[in-house]
Amino acid sequence: MTGFPAVPAPDDEVAAAARARQDRLIKPAGSLGRLEDLSVWVAACQGQCPPQQFRRARVVVFAGDHGVAAAGVSAYPSEVTAQMLANFEAGGAAINVLAEVAGATVRVADIAVDVAEPLSAAIGKYKVRRGSGNIAVEDALSDEEVAAALAAGRQIADEEVDSGADLLIAGDMGIGNTTPATTLIAALTNSEPVAVVGRGTGVDDAGWARKTAAIRDALYRSRAADGDPVALLRICGGAEVAAMAGFCAQAAVRRTPVLLDGLVGSAAALVAERLAPGARQWWQAAHRSAEPAHTVALGHLRLEPIVDMGMRLGEGTGAAVALPILRAAVATLASMATFDEAGISRAPEER
Repeated sequence: MTGFPAVPAPDDEVAAAARARQDRLIKPAGSLGRLEDLSVWVAACQGQCPPQQFRRARVVVFAGDHGVAAAGVSAYPSEVTAQMLANFEAGGAAINVLAEVAGATVRVADIAVDVAEPLSAAIGKYKVRRGSGNIAVEDALSDEEVAAALAAGRQIADEEVDSGADLLIAGDMGIGNTTPATTLIAALTNSEPVAVVGRGTGVDDAGWARKTAAIRDALYRSRAADGDPVALLRICGGAEVAAMAGFCAQAAVRRTPVLLDGLVGSAAALVAERLAPGARQWWQAAHRSAEPAHTVALGHLRLEPIVDMGMRLGEGTGAAVALPILRAAVATLASMATFDEAGISRAPEER
């Protein structure tokens, strides 16, 4: 089953109350810029003003390998995916460090890593297959595998929300995963490969040419999908990308805000918005990555990134960097004094 129920909108009345409170805080109106907009969004998502600070921000790193990596589209071999999962569990990866700074915890989910046995039973609980197919020449998944991956993402979102998560981040890990992600974005936005293909892990010119050729071949095959998002996941996506799409859509169904990370997350988000229209209201774009397809995807989602740091790592790292800014937005709306409370006179035009 891939259908999602209707997505509720964040609370408009609470948003209006939050905006009114922002105007009463001891500062010139609008002087905190984007922080004010973010604080209003959080309040509307939580359905309360002032909003509460996030108590259980949760990063889920969705991992999977891709057959297209054999075409030389990455600067690293596929074995690195499994090796990185061990680093995530050991706490030594970038996302572990940045999540700790941001006050978030990390979960790892092996959806399609190309190993005989997952790192642990918990990590491999929702494993769909060993590596997705080479999208340049074959489908990434079967119909059954797409359904299983989408269901895995939904179940993981439900598990996290039921455990008290009040902010979710979908991270990604998979050598070669920017190739299917870019293909999905190109297919869903009708973009030419040369306009959206980036360097991924840092491939040279020859690698970039191989990657562009693989994406062009996958896009040619994807024409049979006729824009259907589930069919696109099957033809030119990947198991962990499908799981991320299910995760992002279900989070919106469960009224839980999401910080989108980079390229792979934005590809999954484009699919999720097609599967659950209106889900984008529950998301913020954490950052703008160095991948050109990411900017294209964010434009179609009508999301403005919180930071732009030239990052392109994945794992959820961009979202972890943006999370303290979101926390600052919540703190200003919840904890600053109003003019009346502080006994400060307002400017005449603001009275």
